[in-house]
Amino acid sequence: MKLRLGMIGGGQGAFIGAVHRIAARIDGEYELVCGAFSSNAEKSQASGLLLGLPANRIYNSYTELIEKEKQLPEDERVQVISIVTPNHVHFDPTKMALENGFHVVLDKPMTFSLAEAKELEKVVKATGKRFCLTHTYTGYPMVKEAKQLIKAGKLGTIRKVYVEYPQGWLSSFLEGDDNKQASWRTDPGKSGIAGAMGDIGTHAFNLAEYVTGLEVTQICADINIVVEGRKLDDDGAALLKFNNGASGVLTATQIAAGEENNVKIRVYGEKGGLEWHQSDANSLTLMYTDKPMEVWRTGGGYTSSFAQHNTRTPAGHPEGYLEAFANLYRNFALTVKAGIEGKTASPEELDYPGIKEGVRGMAFIENVIASGKSDKKWTEFSI
Repeated sequence: MKLRLGMIGGGQGAFIGAVHRIAARIDGEYELVCGAFSSNAEKSQASGLLLGLPANRIYNSYTELIEKEKQLPEDERVQVISIVTPNHVHFDPTKMALENGFHVVLDKPMTFSLAEAKELEKVVKATGKRFCLTHTYTGYPMVKEAKQLIKAGKLGTIRKVYVEYPQGWLSSFLEGDDNKQASWRTDPGKSGIAGAMGDIGTHAFNLAEYVTGLEVTQICADINIVVEGRKLDDDGAALLKFNNGASGVLTATQIAAGEENNVKIRVYGEKGGLEWHQSDANSLTLMYTDKPMEVWRTGGGYTSSFAQHNTRTPAGHPEGYLEAFANLYRNFALTVKAGIEGKTASPEELDYPGIKEGVRGMAFIENVIASGKSDKKWTEFSI
């Protein structure tokens, strides 16, 4: 059984929409049946036709999609709606979709503000519908392995966390050249109060909490606008305190000229440490105080059920960004299907970011920006 998938946003020229569609197709768990791909009706129609959809399932707005799909027979209407719009068009379509009985996959960060995120949390709980937030990097098998090793006490009590996400694509004033991606991501009216910290800092924050199983309780941030004329932060760093007493350092920058998407995390405990970075995503390095370091690899028979559940190919075959993204879609699909069939989803299937991660991500944005503006050294991480 394939789940019937609809999409809001992600029309022609939209990078992330194509990524979502590829991820949804990889495991054959979904069939794209409808969409409202742009606020421009002509562009939405053209995008849908290029994707092979019938004209009567291509809509001119998200409200039209939700209202008309709800009127279709239960065995025809869409079941899961993927929302891949800019941040300021996350809350309303997500809320409407959930309240009308549809499960939702939403691109990060979850909403425009923390207040919207907390309201959406109430909607998810009230409707009982499933919700997935696409923090891609949690989908990598060796990221999941790192989490399981820490959970099992392999490193002992966690003491130090370093997480970074350097990019260089906004090293110049691209938004001044009508670059679509740069324009909306650096626009406070569309992105919210944060630039780099909202766009990629949230990924770093989520990765740190996901891998360690800890929660940030305090923050001390330095936030910068480096490129002249830019309205939102393009560079920043934060000292972190975790709920077990561990400390951490988070950096996120989009003006590191020459960098691509070099996401990294290092975690150190009393017994040893581990390191993962996206440029060699199939490897997880383990370090010890009393023996040589080890390199664990995706596909190895020694890995946990969580890593194996999210691995598709034999060891040595690279699995990357699209596969990690697809793991979120697959786990979400298996969880939704379990509910339809009256079954209980397994812990491995339930291992995808949800509403809690979304709320904490928005809290990170508001706390890190507030801390960056404050003269106070440490700010309590509040939600």
